Amino acid sequence: MNDTKRTVNEDTLEKLLYLSRLSPESTDMVTLKKQVDEIVGYFDILSKYDDSENPYDAYPTTTAENLREDQIVQGLEMHDVKKVSEHFLDGYFQVPKVLGEGA
Repeated sequence: MNDTKRTVNEDTLEKLLYLSRLSPESTDMVTLKKQVDEIVGYFDILSKYDDSENPYDAYPTTTAENLREDQIVQGLEMHDVKKVSEHFLDGYFQVPKVLGEGA
């Protein structure tokens, strides 16, 4: 295992700034570089731990036999919908307005 501390070079830092939509003029580059180097250091710490015991722990499994069967059922006809709801007009349901601040 290599114990040298990895740091981020200027080119990578510029790419990170671009991806995060930050400009070098509006960002304290020294502080940002220090923070990114610390994050990279955390990954170095994590890489020291053995995770080979079960490589599939991080991935959920789904088997087809645990899923329900699709059942096609008859939907409501338009004349039935009109009978059930008094808020149905011209092929649409009338709902309260949701405009402005909050719902």
